Amino acid sequence: MKKWRAMLPMVLGATLVLSACSGNGGNGGVNGGGNDGGAGNGAASSGSETAGAGNNGEGAPPEVELIWYYGVSQVSPDQDQIEEAVNELVKAKLNATVELRPIDFGSYTTKLNTASAAGEKFDLVWTANWAFNYDENVKKGAFLPLDELLAEYAPSTQEAIPSFTWDATRYKGEIYAVPNYQTVTSRYGASIRKDLADKYGFDAGTVEKIEDLEPFLKLVKDNDPDLTPLMLTGPGTKFEPFMYGYDDSGVKIGDTSFKVNFMEETPEYERFVYMMHDWFEKGYINDDASTVKQIDSMYNGKYAAGLESAMKPGYEAEKKTSNGGYDVIGIPFTEATTRRTSNITTMTAISRTSANPERAMQLIELVNTDPELFNLLSFGIEGEHYEKIDDNTVRIDTGGGYTAQNWVFGNVFNGYLVEGQAPDTWEKTRELNESAYVQPTFGFSFDDSNVKAEAANVAAVKAEYEPLLMTGTVDPEEYLPEYLEKLRGAGAEKVLAEQQKQLDAWVAENVE
Repeated sequence: MKKWRAMLPMVLGATLVLSACSGNGGNGGVNGGGNDGGAGNGAASSGSETAGAGNNGEGAPPEVELIWYYGVSQVSPDQDQIEEAVNELVKAKLNATVELRPIDFGSYTTKLNTASAAGEKFDLVWTANWAFNYDENVKKGAFLPLDELLAEYAPSTQEAIPSFTWDATRYKGEIYAVPNYQTVTSRYGASIRKDLADKYGFDAGTVEKIEDLEPFLKLVKDNDPDLTPLMLTGPGTKFEPFMYGYDDSGVKIGDTSFKVNFMEETPEYERFVYMMHDWFEKGYINDDASTVKQIDSMYNGKYAAGLESAMKPGYEAEKKTSNGGYDVIGIPFTEATTRRTSNITTMTAISRTSANPERAMQLIELVNTDPELFNLLSFGIEGEHYEKIDDNTVRIDTGGGYTAQNWVFGNVFNGYLVEGQAPDTWEKTRELNESAYVQPTFGFSFDDSNVKAEAANVAAVKAEYEPLLMTGTVDPEEYLPEYLEKLRGAGAEKVLAEQQKQLDAWVAENVE
């Protein structure tokens, strides 16, 4: 590897040490410690002062209203109350107010695509590699480039996030979104309800790969017919190449030729879809798996196992709150890996239609450096929506009228831990970040400009067939050959050839 890649673990470690001093981190989940208002520290104080430089007073900028779109599992009944409390803080520090517009994840992409295409005026918008797709929207020109705005209005946020995470956001050299800083790794596996494992005498230690889940699923099916053994969602259930020895580009780990594989034609893919269909036929998977977009309150406590993609330290406590309060056992199928996608799973962009991009960036700086604001957005109001167990840990009232995902808003290390998370959760997270496997093609990003029509057609075919095949809803004996034929007809081989061409050029530049 060239020097940048060889130095990645060292750079990551050094950056995370700096982040530790300013209280940063996390993944998909739950907040980290602080005093009273949260994880107060020098960096946060400095950031708050910077963000608040535009306060009311002589020479203060005029008051503006910012509109912020973001995703939630479900819109909370106390949302107006939270917005009012948020604006008390933001008005005092930025001379701005914020209209919060949360949308459930199940319909987020559709609604934001519509709003963006219509040229609707808004300021901040949540984006990711898996919802309201970041790369697609950058190429459409939906977001503003942020390098200059970051340098001037969000220096503390920029400093707290590792340079390679910023690099993951770049398109043609420019940054177009601010990562909501958290764990920068992926680890695939499953979670199973602990009470059921205890009830059946099932040893979770016997599960080393996804196939090993079947005995547990059968026990649930035979003994608890009112439960769904394995809860899956169509858009959310994917074939994970890393679980089968491939990296994100479809290159077999260890293949020094860096050949890009047509993943849907691999024997591993075929085995996976046949196994899923077998499980579906046996009644292990929910009947509506191909159409369910998210696991929401109607499923809480109603399923025994789920597949996981981001098994960070302490995630079991978060899982407990989203599955009826049941303790879960996490079972990893892979080691932790860092890749471009794991660095862009949750971000905040500024819309090209924003009338106040400078103030929008100031708000991003504020939410990333002010623990009080971050915890308010993440947990709601103390005494109404949560109670503090100690200075760093909270107990969430699941019926308290407000729920949100802290990883949607900003730097999760600036917030509380959730009851059940160990006090050293953030330390363990940093250790995992530092020790994670670096995928061989980390840093490579495919540009589909030369095959735009084919790439769009392939994506449309995948959107039609993947939810059906990945959840086992249809028989792969019939549907897999049909899927492959339609992929080829859509131009998949041309897209693959273009990807191989670009990867070869990248390897020549970056790999010794």
